[in-house]
Amino acid sequence: MDSMSHSKNEEVETKEMDIRSMSSSRRYVHSARYLHKVGVPPKQNLFQEFKATVRETFFADDPLRPFKDQPRSRKFVLATQAIFPILEWGRSYSWRKFRGDLISGLTIASLCIPQDIGYAKLAYLDPQYGLYSSFVPPLIYAFMGSSRDIAIGPVAVVSLLLGTMLSDELDPVQNKPEYLRLAFTATFFAGVTQATLGFLRLGFLIEFLSHAAIVGFMGGAAVTIALQQLKGLLGIKIFTKDTDIISVMKSVWSNVEHGWNWQTIVIGVSFLSFLLFAKYIGKRNKKFFWVPAIAPLISVVLSTFFVFITHAEKQGVVIVKHIEKGINPSSVNQIYFTGEYLVKGMRIGVIAGMIALTEAAAIGRTFAAMKDYQIDGNKEMVALGTMNIVGSMTSCYIATGSFSRSAVNFMAGCETAVSNIVMSCVVFLTLEFITPLFKYTPNAILAAIIISAVAGLLDFEAAILIWKIDKFDFLACMGAFLGTVFSSVEIGLLIAVIISFAKILLQVTRPRTAILGKLPGTTVYRNIQQYPKATKVPGILIVRVDSAIYFSNSSYVRERILRWLMDEEEQVKAECQSTIQFLIIEMSPVTDIDTSGIHALEELHSSLQKKNIQLILANPGPVVIEKLHASNFANLIGDDKIFLTVADAVSSCSPKPVQEQGELSSRRDYA
Repeated sequence: MDSMSHSKNEEVETKEMDIRSMSSSRRYVHSARYLHKVGVPPKQNLFQEFKATVRETFFADDPLRPFKDQPRSRKFVLATQAIFPILEWGRSYSWRKFRGDLISGLTIASLCIPQDIGYAKLAYLDPQYGLYSSFVPPLIYAFMGSSRDIAIGPVAVVSLLLGTMLSDELDPVQNKPEYLRLAFTATFFAGVTQATLGFLRLGFLIEFLSHAAIVGFMGGAAVTIALQQLKGLLGIKIFTKDTDIISVMKSVWSNVEHGWNWQTIVIGVSFLSFLLFAKYIGKRNKKFFWVPAIAPLISVVLSTFFVFITHAEKQGVVIVKHIEKGINPSSVNQIYFTGEYLVKGMRIGVIAGMIALTEAAAIGRTFAAMKDYQIDGNKEMVALGTMNIVGSMTSCYIATGSFSRSAVNFMAGCETAVSNIVMSCVVFLTLEFITPLFKYTPNAILAAIIISAVAGLLDFEAAILIWKIDKFDFLACMGAFLGTVFSSVEIGLLIAVIISFAKILLQVTRPRTAILGKLPGTTVYRNIQQYPKATKVPGILIVRVDSAIYFSNSSYVRERILRWLMDEEEQVKAECQSTIQFLIIEMSPVTDIDTSGIHALEELHSSLQKKNIQLILANPGPVVIEKLHASNFANLIGDDKIFLTVADAVSSCSPKPVQEQGELSSRRDYA
């Protein structure tokens, strides 16, 4: 019995030992089995690679997908609908939708008529040209645009920019015919620029102006526009042509004794207070959105009637006097296609067209997101460009999406772009029958309307949010704002562009890098600054590069990694730890690498060899691994030095410590 029980105990012990050895061996097999090599994608020929790059760059939205497997007749219909989206959504148009569009169209028309007259003055043009620009362009956009909510017409910032740049070339009073021709020429080339960008699918170019720079520029332009309106609000007759705040304030205060007109001030300040109060009511209660929309027209009617019955114009109150009656005359023959003003008009048109495009794109995306539908950015550019080209031939100046009018259009319940057609029809009736009634409209009320309109461009909440998120973005915002306010609109715009590009260059040339450590109880390696509990692996330095490695940053990446290594070696030496034997570069974020980047890796490898440190790469992407093999760098360091994960690389560098740590952790878990 004793011998039998003894033999059974031996068998149990043997089995337990076998189980332990099997579990241990399984652990080794598990590690070995899942130590995958980094895959190299199948090599594409040059044409396929070029085709894929072009498609992803210019046709990421796959615009030809609807045409696939369609008969020729259907393809023709789809192509026509692509050019004129109204033919697509017009088929399902209903009375219910028209009712919403009619109400919103009438509402924005009541807002746009007084605004257009004021904005034309910003561009140093006669009032009727503002109304012309809210007649033809909205009609063209309604047929070709893809946004349901955007309201088309002149806007304050573009009007100011156009007026400032045009007046630098020609005096709008002494050279009035040439100035008008240059305005039409600039509008034509603004349209050509916009349509070309859309047709060539280069819309991504307008993204180079950062959101922060736009916020600052718009805010600065709002302050500049408001300061310019002090001439009309205070009744000053002799006023500076400079737009910077110092020159304007000098001009204002130098006219205090004899230049200010108290009747004008009473009219302007009274109605400005009324307009701001109306905006406050509309913002406080969304149900009263129509109050700030109709307030400008009410102000114009009341102020005009007041001046007419009191003959305040005889007391020094400046009035509009005359607005040309009738619809847009042709201006095809007035556009400069030759001569010295051709290049000037082209330059002004390209700049103003890009700003107009940026504003319209931002507005379209905002309201499309609110109503959960998609707009085609390239179609929008073609539509905006076409309407400005046609507009330049019908006595219009640059039109784009207006944020204030689009917001009212949205709140009024617009359903489609038919609201623009309704607005255009109201403007047509105004041009044909009502313009003589604006004869006694005081300039002070137009100044008050413009000041109340541009007040919304000062977005303090956005500026505060930018400060909280990114200090460099805030620098771009303030740079554009201060440049516009203290110098000019062009300088502010230039600063905005320069700072936006500087940020891009800084991010490209100085990519982020990080030291990685192992999170306790896992095989996950993360940034030790973000995760303080992550521990470094003795004898191994793990670095992550958070950018593609190009000629612009390759030297910096190599030098930064060597500095990390130097700092780590000093720390190891001070703490009497094991010396660094392996440098692992986590390459998951490295989306691409060029020849300079590979040369930098070769130089890094050479420097590490002199220190008896092995270079190891973890998880290079398909583009990167393909180039590493093509350049023979993979063979230089050895295929066995390229791993799928950081954990695989670490386990390969130090199998014993990893094994012991794994057994200890499993024992703790078991216990």
